[in-house]
Amino acid sequence: MLSPRALILRAPGTNCDHETAHAFERAGAIARRVHVRALTQRPALADDFQILCIPGGFSYGDDIASGRIFAIELKSRLAECLAKFRDRGGLILGICNGFQVLLQTGLLLADPQTGVARASLAHNHSGLFIDRWVPLRAVPGRCVFLQGLDRFELPVAHGEGRFVTRSPADFAAFDVAGQLVLRYGVDEHGVASNPNGAMGDVAGVCDETGRIFGLMPHPERFIDALQYPAWNGHLDPAATGAGLSFFTNAIRSVS
Repeated sequence: MLSPRALILRAPGTNCDHETAHAFERAGAIARRVHVRALTQRPALADDFQILCIPGGFSYGDDIASGRIFAIELKSRLAECLAKFRDRGGLILGICNGFQVLLQTGLLLADPQTGVARASLAHNHSGLFIDRWVPLRAVPGRCVFLQGLDRFELPVAHGEGRFVTRSPADFAAFDVAGQLVLRYGVDEHGVASNPNGAMGDVAGVCDETGRIFGLMPHPERFIDALQYPAWNGHLDPAATGAGLSFFTNAIRSVS
């Protein structure tokens, strides 16, 4: 049986593509890093893949707003390609900057009639760039990537990660539909971990099918136990980190 193939779509300023490709490879996929210009020149390239991931970083320097220029490029030059990939059942993952891109392209949480975004990622309430580990809680529902996960920790690193919706009614609708599948949890002292002021502590969302998923935390940065900052030698150094499950779930889904 051929291994599933994951396309890691990068742009100038993307800086997590190597780690993300490595995570997919550890999970059993064949991962290929592809520059967005290469895909615009040959959109049919996407037909060779079952998984598309937009990784973290600072695409185009996050000029104007985080992920904005990358999203505009995708909408103007690759909208048909992305729609075809989605409609044939391909998995789409957006991590941090990639999450910002998915929301702005309309692939996640957009009005189905108008394509207008119903959610966004605003500047952190603190006004500061946040780089730390946070506890999380998953309610996977249909989300392919979160199956089998409950409570775990991952690192975050962003300046614009505060999830907000266009209206309270939109938030309620996404909640009822089971699309708000990942939230910031509480630490060992019971203190809320929401690092950016996100509505409802939301850290990640999926589409109605569960096959398109975006999140602010970085699962590719915790695929080995040794990457955990509190590792003290008592854990099995061969153990995997919680983040690897995101990638093994994706591979299992398309195998």
